[in-house]
Amino acid sequence: MAKLVATLASTHHPFYLKATTMPPEQQMPEAPTWKKKIEAYRETLAKAEPDILVMVGSDHFHQIFLDNCPQFLIGKAARYDATFYNEEREFGIPKYVLEGDEDMSRFMHRHLMDQDFDFAFSNELKIDHSIICPIITVRPQNDLPVVPIYTNIFAPPLPSPRRFYNLGRAIRKAIDAYPSDKRVAAIGTGHLSLELGGPRQFMETGPDPVFDRQAIEWLRNGDIEAILDNVTHESMVKSGNATQGFLNFILMLGVAGPENADYVDNLDLFHTMEAYFTWYPKEQAA
Repeated sequence: MAKLVATLASTHHPFYLKATTMPPEQQMPEAPTWKKKIEAYRETLAKAEPDILVMVGSDHFHQIFLDNCPQFLIGKAARYDATFYNEEREFGIPKYVLEGDEDMSRFMHRHLMDQDFDFAFSNELKIDHSIICPIITVRPQNDLPVVPIYTNIFAPPLPSPRRFYNLGRAIRKAIDAYPSDKRVAAIGTGHLSLELGGPRQFMETGPDPVFDRQAIEWLRNGDIEAILDNVTHESMVKSGNATQGFLNFILMLGVAGPENADYVDNLDLFHTMEAYFTWYPKEQAA
């Protein structure tokens, strides 16, 4: 059977590449620290020596729209074009092509449906920065096949935090059951407190520093009960109008165990808290 060798959960700041590759005199003061933190985080994936990446992100209304918006979707293609025009223009993210793993995608789709998660699927999925950003940060050589999974964190009604956690557990079971000797890493991205286009977007910190600190500790300690007791759709909106991206962190904690994180780091940037977590497996899905 396949072996889960690492679970990573991080924010996906689209300006990272541009911010850290501009001429030094044009870089923001935090850029050198940001780059060092990313390079250290990258090693947590490299040391696991994965063969396949299961990648969890959320489409930013690039390909999935309000006319037909699935709650959960899995890509089943042989290859994935990535990066949309506005991401090139605004963020300086180059175009990518990612290799897919059709066999694992097909297996996971069936296994997740057998666990009562009725996934939509796409054989023609184009990837945006929620998945490209972790390729840039933790696997810039882009040399591994991927199984992309998209979650709905933008268009209400959203699945509950508990549903996201249970999906993480189901993904873990599907990985553990995959009939292969491949080493699999699961990588998911989301947000802590975040405001987009609202009055709190341009604060010196994220819009809710108290939530950010609590969320980091919950994830550090694998404290799913505290998360489910305290995090609701309403509370996330109060922390910032895009804080629902935290649902993907909850999902990744489901994949991981829940367990204490083996690696935790963060960086307070203008308008947002960047955060990075890695769990190495301590048990198979029960």
